[in-house]
Amino acid sequence: MGKIVIGTSGYSYNEWAGPFYPPDTKQQDFLPFYASAFSSVELNFSYYAMPKAENLSRMMESAPSLSYSIKAHESLTHKVDPNKWQEEAKAYLTAIKPLQEAQRLEAVLFQFPYSFHYEAGNRRHLANLLDCFAGIPSAVEFRNADWNNNRVIDELKKRKVSLVSTDQPDIKGVPSVLDVNTSDIAYFRLHGRNTESWWGSDSRSRYDYLYNDKELEGISQRIKRIIIKADKILVYFNNHARAQAVKNAVTLKKLLESDG
Repeated sequence: MGKIVIGTSGYSYNEWAGPFYPPDTKQQDFLPFYASAFSSVELNFSYYAMPKAENLSRMMESAPSLSYSIKAHESLTHKVDPNKWQEEAKAYLTAIKPLQEAQRLEAVLFQFPYSFHYEAGNRRHLANLLDCFAGIPSAVEFRNADWNNNRVIDELKKRKVSLVSTDQPDIKGVPSVLDVNTSDIAYFRLHGRNTESWWGSDSRSRYDYLYNDKELEGISQRIKRIIIKADKILVYFNNHARAQAVKNAVTLKKLLESDG
């Protein structure tokens, strides 16, 4: 039976002051407070801005108990320049070195957009990208259902890279539920089930969702089925609007604890 680690996708949301953080909490105090409730966090700022080693070191100092998963920069997954992405990968690897050296890196998350179709050029890019990150615990999340096939699963198993298990609306073109062990680490991202706003441009409304207890019970059953074959499961709630991710993470933790 593996270890289950539960946290949220991101933590630095001003709207969490009140629902989660004490109302007058300063932004620099968010992370230490977060660490009092959770053992891990998924960092998403690294998608928008290339992370820096000194910043990640300061984060670790401010919250010594936390472990981190960290999202890959957009230049590696969304806005890929064939002539530059390898240099971007080197810069990223240099930045996350403090997390590695401190043994507080859970995984690097490569989340690809719906437009990243299952075709030859994209398959080559993914293979080359994973080659660059060989030896780094990694997880891949696809937003296009075409990638849910045996060839991809077998290749990820060979590379010992986690295929992210997602929870999201059941709509055409989006990957259906697929919980498969492809490495020692299983990785869950829980986005909510806002069917009507999933394709909208407002990402906040996409993730503005509160799971009810019945839905969380179903998620806990998924986790219990996959934990048998994994050394560790990372679970991050991405329904961050109005701190709903925090509430759901706490409830899921209690559900799993009650089941032993």
